[in-house]
Amino acid sequence: MGLDRIQTIADLRRLAKRRVPRMAFDFLDGGAGEGLAVCENAAALARVKLQPRNLSDASVRTRSVELFGLRRSGPIGIAPVGFANVIWPHTDTILARTAHEAGVPYVLSTAASTSIEDIVKVAPDAWFQLYVSDSDEIALDMLRRAGEAGIKVVALTIDVPVPGRRYRDMRNGFSLPLKPSLATILDFALRPAWILETLRRGTPTFANYVPYMNENANAGTLAAFMASQVSPNLSPERIARLRDAWPGTFLVKGILSTRDALDAERLGADGLIVSNHGGRQLEAAPAAIDCLPEVVRAINGRIPVMMDSGIRTGADIVKAYCLGADYVFAGRPFVFGSAAAGEAGARRALDILNAEVDQTLGQIGASSMADLDESHVRPR
Repeated sequence: MGLDRIQTIADLRRLAKRRVPRMAFDFLDGGAGEGLAVCENAAALARVKLQPRNLSDASVRTRSVELFGLRRSGPIGIAPVGFANVIWPHTDTILARTAHEAGVPYVLSTAASTSIEDIVKVAPDAWFQLYVSDSDEIALDMLRRAGEAGIKVVALTIDVPVPGRRYRDMRNGFSLPLKPSLATILDFALRPAWILETLRRGTPTFANYVPYMNENANAGTLAAFMASQVSPNLSPERIARLRDAWPGTFLVKGILSTRDALDAERLGADGLIVSNHGGRQLEAAPAAIDCLPEVVRAINGRIPVMMDSGIRTGADIVKAYCLGADYVFAGRPFVFGSAAAGEAGARRALDILNAEVDQTLGQIGASSMADLDESHVRPR
């Protein structure tokens, strides 16, 4: 299927599924447990209905959004995706370049296969997502590295106190180093393009943790070390130490309650990201879009409130802005694009979402993202 026939993110997902081994695709596509939180994100967004206001002039429309004093060309940025290079080689770089060229934010994951230092060569304006580690020493050193590399925005992720159990990965035996069964070897063999590209680019690893391992570390020991670098100790004191150590813009990601929102603001957050980690951590978590309005009301405009989790269409993006989001992020749609067709596929994902946003604005009688508010949403 040529990219000219790709019309939706769902089309990109189907093409990615054909090109990528099942083990890798399920790692991206799946969620915590049996995936109920992933489904709930989509269902909750579907329940939000837009209210057209047709007696208006929406003949001239703009999708640009101002965030942290900068004008972003579009309303959707690329969220952090850990270990994305296992889905399709070089995906971190593909996504960073796509976002940089489009003038929208790209957030590098701590668990990326590309280092902070290397990603800023491609996207000097990249953001960095930091996990709360058991070791303050490592977390503080990552902040130092980010600052020295030129990163201006850090998003501290708080919704992984312990790793989630993802049954699709467990059934597939997804681990590092990979221990393929006869079924997975056959699956790999049916995806020659993925194998050749992986051989050409090299086996992905957790690049940001390499400096903290000994020289003899292999993929398995590095993966085990990375898994140990999440902590259930998210005390205000620890968050405050990290906030104090970072001179730039400091975001807290993984907000699902007004209490956490207000606590994060009090601890010095410059912005919040309402997120349930794309449904990948707590299967019983509420949908991010359902939590967004109450967080927006609690913050009352004092700092930006952003949102990710479940975004698959331009209408989803518009719905989030109507419910108060100052900016929106998505991860899977862009990785589907990269897996489907490399850099051209990632750009196609962004083009699809932007085109759908523009169409939706016109259909509901809005000229810009700034026009959107709860009056464009049917009462729920």
